[in-house]
Amino acid sequence: MKSLKLVLLIVFGVSVISLFGRRPEEYAANYAHGPRFKALIYYDPMAEKAHVQFDKQALNFFKKLNYGDGFVLDTVTSLVGYSYEKLREYSIVIMLNAVPKGNEERAAFQKYMENGGGWLGFHASGYNDQNTHWTWYNDFLGCGQFYCNNWPPQPALVISDTQKHPVTHSLPKSFVIPSSEFYQWKPDPRKNKNVKVLLSISSKNYPLGIKDVVKYGDFPLVWTNKRYRMVYLNMGHGDEEFMDVTQNLLFVNAFRWVVSKQKKGDPFKK
Repeated sequence: MKSLKLVLLIVFGVSVISLFGRRPEEYAANYAHGPRFKALIYYDPMAEKAHVQFDKQALNFFKKLNYGDGFVLDTVTSLVGYSYEKLREYSIVIMLNAVPKGNEERAAFQKYMENGGGWLGFHASGYNDQNTHWTWYNDFLGCGQFYCNNWPPQPALVISDTQKHPVTHSLPKSFVIPSSEFYQWKPDPRKNKNVKVLLSISSKNYPLGIKDVVKYGDFPLVWTNKRYRMVYLNMGHGDEEFMDVTQNLLFVNAFRWVVSKQKKGDPFKK
């Protein structure tokens, strides 16, 4: 009986040491003692109505991610005055249906990205055609120009091209996303050796659309150009985009991954 009590005391003592004697890095949580990084959201309040609807909800979505001041979040409706030196203060630039417009803004953004900047772009932030006149942006996106789209907005079955990437590792192999207008590109990004496609629209959706019907074709939806610290997400049209928790998780994963790959290290580990 005495030996049993001794064993129990030893086990209890080891448990106490294990519980309270852990090194700080072994603690399950990692609490921030101040903002971890800076993020900049750029949107256009004069864009078409459905894009502005998405933008307003996206602003609210990212502001909620900042409850407790986990990071500094700035929002702008113009990149005029945002030189490379100013942009480099931010770990990530989030573009909601907007792209740099003037030559100075374009040059500053290009330099920012070519020197390790981070970018998360939604829907029309990737739109480009023969009138864009910015060939670098096509190289940056890793795809050709806008080719076609479905209309009106509708839900779609999507497939994870890989579940090994941090952006998609916590997502189902396939799931249905909320209604949106989806852009198809020509050539599509999958033909670019530097692009990693993460999510695609399933061919089971074809014919996709009611008024404007996409009948066939490879349809990448979310991807990263491995030459840059970036993720493009094709969705971003209308007021239904944040109704689905799985898609919301996709947005969080993409945001977090871009930030985590910055040159000065992963701020979530600090």
